[in-house]
Amino acid sequence: MWLILGLITIVITFINLYMYGTCKDYKLAMALGLSFTALTLCAEHSLVSNWIIGEDWSALREVPNMNKAFWFLTIVSILLNIAPILLELKNKK
Repeated sequence: MWLILGLITIVITFINLYMYGTCKDYKLAMALGLSFTALTLCAEHSLVSNWIIGEDWSALREVPNMNKAFWFLTIVSILLNIAPILLELKNKK
């Protein structure tokens, strides 16, 4: 599930940037991008919780590797989704 939500996040983030580039209202796409980022992280947390409940210790060994990737991807997603607002603020000055 987290993979599907993550792919949706990527698509919506690019839609957000495209809409900003074409001078259309991008705020809904920005909100959706950030929301799907949060949903992706919640889905991943649920997956890890299920591994703990099922005592799947071999799967849990992969969590430290995934942890770094999720931190990086979350930061990138947030920065890309708020980039249009930051660019607007920069252009107004």
